[in-house]
Amino acid sequence: MVPPLKNPEMIYRTLGSTGEKVSAVGLGGWNLGAPLLDEKTSIQITRTALDRGLNFIDNSWDYNNGDSEIRVGKALKDGYRKKAFVMTKIDGRNRKEATRQLEESLKRLDIDCIDLVQHHEVLRFEDPDRIFAEDGANAVLEEARQAGKIRYIGFTGHKDPRIHLHMLGVAAEHGFRFDTVQMPLNVMDAHFRSFEKQVLPVLVKQKIGVLGMKALGAGMILKPRIVTPMECLHYALNLPTSVVITGIHSMKLLDQAFEAIRTFRPMSQGEVASLPARTKEAAKEGKYEMFKTSTMYDATARDPSLMGEDSEQVRNLFK
Repeated sequence: MVPPLKNPEMIYRTLGSTGEKVSAVGLGGWNLGAPLLDEKTSIQITRTALDRGLNFIDNSWDYNNGDSEIRVGKALKDGYRKKAFVMTKIDGRNRKEATRQLEESLKRLDIDCIDLVQHHEVLRFEDPDRIFAEDGANAVLEEARQAGKIRYIGFTGHKDPRIHLHMLGVAAEHGFRFDTVQMPLNVMDAHFRSFEKQVLPVLVKQKIGVLGMKALGAGMILKPRIVTPMECLHYALNLPTSVVITGIHSMKLLDQAFEAIRTFRPMSQGEVASLPARTKEAAKEGKYEMFKTSTMYDATARDPSLMGEDSEQVRNLFK
């Protein structure tokens, strides 16, 4: 268990029903391995965040061909591992690919146990059945948890709240309960395929840890110049989120995240209503939430092999 931290610069929240205390803001993993960010700066950002009390580190097996995990692994040296709650994700849907990716993540991060591993990009209605198949990826994660290689299990997705609800339903059919769920939560979400309206109440009722992402939508939500970055972060923090994960590729953006924490106060009902009201027109049809409407952000759409090949399984069916 990550030791509970006390730091005047950070707010800590409980991660669902796990009992873990996590920073209200999390460090997005993709940016840490971005090609335009050098390794030294990436490690500096990560360690500075941890020193200032941010303890939730996001990542994924497929981020920047593994560079994001490798850099975080280096940042966790010299005693920094004890300060971090480390999360990563896998794309593999079958046993073979999920096992390979999990083992690679452990090696890249260079740690014995990952605090949280999530099924990445649950974007299709067939994904839950593949993951919960007898020889599917969730069996791998359950076995890894029993072996002490991981501690908690969750899933992510950014496409459609109905798919999230289907994933929760399929899990329940298999007698399984997720520890966390990651999804877009922002000032525009309420108006188009709303995760806030459809999924968030279910997670709160089931006491599943809520990991918010896309608070600024990779900057797209700021394009219409209707809301400020601080308003976006405050709105997401005001929701019943355990962590709001935000992309940080500079010390300036790290300071912005901590400023959002410093200036955050619980919002009144009027304040909460005003932000989505301002974005209503711009939010129509998901124009500024392209992660919902295009494949631009879908690694598993660009390269389906990340999920594992089905060709052999299909051939066997026709023998």
